[in-house]
Amino acid sequence: MSDIKLIHTEKAPAAVGPYSQATVSGDLLFVSGQLGIIPGEGKLAEGFKAQTRQALENLKSIVEAAGSSLDKVLAVDVFIMDMGRFADLNAIYGEYFSAHKPARAAIQVAGLPLGGLVEFKCTAVVG
Repeated sequence: MSDIKLIHTEKAPAAVGPYSQATVSGDLLFVSGQLGIIPGEGKLAEGFKAQTRQALENLKSIVEAAGSSLDKVLAVDVFIMDMGRFADLNAIYGEYFSAHKPARAAIQVAGLPLGGLVEFKCTAVVG
């Protein structure tokens, strides 16, 4: 376990369970699922679009805290409550991943922690 680095930043919300915001092993960064929780407040942003943007901001903050950037993201997994919001998701997602388009999966789920509407996790390269 000594070669695994745990990542934590105050610029993203604390984990809502017994896990790290992210881990680094070698040159790979694994970011845990990020909800649209407002850092420092511990509550979800209001509405789907606001939660999507906040979740991506949280993801970005963690990626940057690990010494990486969004243009080094290899893959993103999206968990969404309502596929009817897929176009809204893509519009906001495209603001963060425009020229660089990592691999992605979007999965509709029956529920997310804290009643969240969308969640993102990613794998990126560091260094």
